[in-house]
Amino acid sequence: MTQEQCYQLGKITKSFGFKGQVIFFLDVDTPEDYASLDAVFVEVKGNLVPYFIKEININGNKAIVRFEDISAEQALALVGCNLFLPLEMLPKLTGNKFYYHEIIGWSVIDSEKGDIGTIASVIDYPAQALFQIMKNEKEILVPIIDQVIKKVDREEKTIYIEAPNGLIDLYL
Repeated sequence: MTQEQCYQLGKITKSFGFKGQVIFFLDVDTPEDYASLDAVFVEVKGNLVPYFIKEININGNKAIVRFEDISAEQALALVGCNLFLPLEMLPKLTGNKFYYHEIIGWSVIDSEKGDIGTIASVIDYPAQALFQIMKNEKEILVPIIDQVIKKVDREEKTIYIEAPNGLIDLYL
């Protein structure tokens, strides 16, 4: 399993107790969806290593996890490691919701300007995520907010937007 075939679930933030338990920070919208998780991939020295879960207790976006056959010393060595799961385990999204990794390369159609380019990346600033759209080697940055996104067409791999007045003109 490679990182390209996975998504990052979170991170091991610290060890817990004397039975080899660790605390996960779950960087997901609905942590309770992972309450029956039986294994994760832990990034150790650049490689994804499978670890099987004996017990998991989720509270908010944190979980106390006990791996199978791991000592307290081994658990301590995993602190700071990232956690991954296979992409096929991602919950399917509907409507105007999407995962940032899935929309790279999609077309963007503005209600006023028409085709404004292709999504090159998503810039995930703490205050606001942005589409980085490329059109003829020009960059267009558009906020990813519900008021802007009008329709997500998964079949056509197109996102329809209504950009704020004058925003696209700043770039073209």
